[in-house]
Amino acid sequence: MTANIARGSLPSTARKPWGRFSSLSPSWFFALPALLVYAAVVLYPSLAGMVYAFTDWSGLGEDKSFVGLANLTAMFHDEQAMGSIGNTLLLTVTIVAVQNGVGLLLALGVHVKLRSRAVLRVVFFAPVVVSPVMVAFLWKYIYNPDPSAGLNGVLGTHIDWLGDPSLALWSIAGTVVWQYAGYSMVIFLAGLEGIPPELHEAAMIDGAGTWQRFRYVTWPLLAPSLTINLMLSTIGGLKLFDQVFAATNGGPGYATETLSTVLYKQAFVFGKFGYSTAIALVLALFVAAVSMIQLYYLRNREVAQ
Repeated sequence: MTANIARGSLPSTARKPWGRFSSLSPSWFFALPALLVYAAVVLYPSLAGMVYAFTDWSGLGEDKSFVGLANLTAMFHDEQAMGSIGNTLLLTVTIVAVQNGVGLLLALGVHVKLRSRAVLRVVFFAPVVVSPVMVAFLWKYIYNPDPSAGLNGVLGTHIDWLGDPSLALWSIAGTVVWQYAGYSMVIFLAGLEGIPPELHEAAMIDGAGTWQRFRYVTWPLLAPSLTINLMLSTIGGLKLFDQVFAATNGGPGYATETLSTVLYKQAFVFGKFGYSTAIALVLALFVAAVSMIQLYYLRNREVAQ
């Protein structure tokens, strides 16, 4: 060793005081505090919730017993929970279809060279930054059953928008679409801005009309934007809670109950935290499965385009 030091070469352990940690990228050391916070705030509660889903924990104290699949079995025999699954799916399909359709139309409208397009973009996007609870209370007033107020006053009708079980769910969907259509618009608009104008010019020279240019030029190149919009709106629809809770609290009856409102009530109203976490586990697995299938299909579509 003395000879090595004399020649200016040190043993590997002397050259690398950090040992095996020296092989880690410095970025890991900067990311470590955030990873620890993420583990404490997200990973640990999630794993703990998975454990509680198989217990009868009431949310108070440490008294709990392992009940196996009893909570999951109870969920599939619970009329309220099963009805909420249908409502959640119906809301999600409606929101995804209408929100993205309206968002695409808005994006095409403000993409053209209008003097007021910058103002219109801000106006259409403005509802997105408002709290969902505030939006729900705003539309709760608009849906006032009084024939002289709100939407009824404008249309000259006498409809109980949120009190009629056949209309309440669609009214909630309209509220969500109104708030988030601008979000979809911005994503589609980013895709439109990225399409080279030379492609449209070449299509026009070849005699393509407006619809043909949209069908064979614009629409295929919007595939990445469509993927993002469909993913975000699907996930948002499946876990919808704020607007429903603030506007109808799941009523009338179970007409607007979603899985999120059911698990909230089971946990914080009835004190069945074990049962509520079982519902949350089913919701999380369902959202993950739908998202993965949707992402796989949409990515393949992008490649095919």
